[in-house]
Amino acid sequence: MENEKTSAALLETEKIGKLLFKYAIPSIIAMITVSIYNVVDSIFVGHAVGPLALSGLAITFPFMNIMGAFGNLVAIGSSALTSMRLGQKDYESTKLILGNTVTLNMIFGLLITFIGYVFLDPILNFFGASPQILPYAHDFMKVYLIGSVFWQFFVSLNSMIRVSGAPKKSMYAIIITILITIVLNPLFLFVLKLGVMGSALATVISLAIMCCWEFSYFLNKNNSIHLQIKALRLKKNIIYDSLSIGLAPFLLHVASCFIVIIINKGLNKYGGDMAIGAFGIINKFSFIFGMIVIGLTQGMQPIVGYNYGAKQYSRVIKAFNITLLCGCLVNVVGFLFAELTPRLIASIFTNDKTLIHAVIVGMQLFMLAFPLSSIQIVADSFFQSIGKAKQAIFLSLTRQLIFILPAILILPLYFGLKGIWISMPVSDAAAALISASMLYFQLHKIKYQPETLQQI
Repeated sequence: MENEKTSAALLETEKIGKLLFKYAIPSIIAMITVSIYNVVDSIFVGHAVGPLALSGLAITFPFMNIMGAFGNLVAIGSSALTSMRLGQKDYESTKLILGNTVTLNMIFGLLITFIGYVFLDPILNFFGASPQILPYAHDFMKVYLIGSVFWQFFVSLNSMIRVSGAPKKSMYAIIITILITIVLNPLFLFVLKLGVMGSALATVISLAIMCCWEFSYFLNKNNSIHLQIKALRLKKNIIYDSLSIGLAPFLLHVASCFIVIIINKGLNKYGGDMAIGAFGIINKFSFIFGMIVIGLTQGMQPIVGYNYGAKQYSRVIKAFNITLLCGCLVNVVGFLFAELTPRLIASIFTNDKTLIHAVIVGMQLFMLAFPLSSIQIVADSFFQSIGKAKQAIFLSLTRQLIFILPAILILPLYFGLKGIWISMPVSDAAAALISASMLYFQLHKIKYQPETLQQI
């Protein structure tokens, strides 16, 4: 227990660069592992089942995004709140936050499973599934929904492990989960011939196994944050504070889900099932770099949250600056790969020439302003980390609704399928401008706090 408290206290004294390396590298490795799994999973499905199966999986993305939205609603809010309470040395409150997190995860997980099973086909049809790809999407989701509770627990408990001062354990949990899934996937797809259901089953089993380990971690009373039965009872103030912070990423995911639905419908109208499949592949590729940036922000979160709570504002600013620079560099690399090697990337997923051509055309347009997207991601996480829920929510909604939605609805009227692809770089550039403006004023305010001036 003392070791974990000491580890958390280092957030206030250790060099920022060293701290970010310590916390971000495990998260980045974990996120890269997740990205690799998503790519490998699609490769398995594409070659074992076919290109229409890839299109079917692309249709399930909004559904999975909703599940992720509820997971992040609880996980990001509770972990940010925990970081600030650790900075204030309020260890008893962190136990209550953990207990309330578990209860909320159970409620949301069961609710998603119930609603999903009752309305599965109507939901998938609404998401843009054609008669040809609906069976693939249906078979995948009817298995994946079984693991909704496991997914909620996994995301939140893993986040709590990371901010409690054990980033490596958090990383190992994610990596082991993905490795189990990667081992089971080819077994279910190529040996047992379970089709897309096999891919979903592999994920559910791996999540269930790792949730058992996470619970065993928090049941250990030697940890500074451990699970207590009495803490499972929901507390109004904890729910409000946690969900208000997590509301920004929740709205971002829900808005993203809505946007993907609109994109899928537009792609189906102007390009057919192959265009939807191409979008799925492009998403998988951009997901790799996006997850690395998210890994950076996850490393930044406990540093910023703890030091903001401890009023070490100069350290808050420095942690943000380093994270933003690294995030931009990561997405520049993604941009170069997308623009210079789209055929190679597409051919990894499929041998279908029609689908490969659709990916090449879409990727080079879709990724045009990709480096700028890191500004909005880092800014959103920064505002969450310092408890500025309203600003984070505003940033989430501006990109998804104010910029992307009009672009998707208007540009295809003039440019057809290309109009859908270029809607993303247009919105990325606009969102980056708004994010940069809000960051300037917030950082200027922090910089001239009396505590900051004393630290300079």
